[in-house]
Amino acid sequence: MAYHEALAALADPTRRGIYERLRRRSHTVGELARFAHISQPAASQHLRVLRHAKLVADRREGARRHYHARHDGLAELRQYIESLWDDVLAAYAAADPTPPARSSR
Repeated sequence: MAYHEALAALADPTRRGIYERLRRRSHTVGELARFAHISQPAASQHLRVLRHAKLVADRREGARRHYHARHDGLAELRQYIESLWDDVLAAYAAADPTPPARSSR
């Protein structure tokens, strides 16, 4: 499972901010650099990490690339998080095998 790449990519607050922005609509590198208050080469590096983690994709439009979030990119991370939640629920159920009594209203 490659969830660790998505988790590592989103651990950085700048990349997380870029990803959140791209979830709303597509942007060019220059727009993202201005938004994040970083240089264009730095924005490109962050986008490279996000693209490697399958969280963003781009499309070429003339000389510019427009980046957008990949909605399927979080699927493996989501499965991992849900498996943790399943473990928590199983531990809770094992600790208290009897369900609480219902109140009669």
